[in-house]
Amino acid sequence: MDIQEYQEWIGAFYKKRNWYQYDSFIRSNFLTEEVGEVSRAIRTIEIGRDRPDEAQSDPSKALENLTEELGDVLDNVFIIADKYGISLQEIMTIHKQKLEQRYD
Repeated sequence: MDIQEYQEWIGAFYKKRNWYQYDSFIRSNFLTEEVGEVSRAIRTIEIGRDRPDEAQSDPSKALENLTEELGDVLDNVFIIADKYGISLQEIMTIHKQKLEQRYD
């Protein structure tokens, strides 16, 4: 599945589950929450949690968790873009051009 197909699929999935109707202000809060979960997953991998009430995480499980949380971040980005009619392909193309102009 390519990025455009996934963007279309995730939009349809969110609509089917009645998650799509949340406006962009609410969706951006969901995105922020998921970014925090990515940060926590990275911390667990890099330095551990160091809490006596939490078991040490298995490295493969910690990486699996990070992968899942990154997916949640991407889904929220895809939905926000979709709400404004912006394809991820367009975002990548424009951002690549910006970086090349700025740093090349």
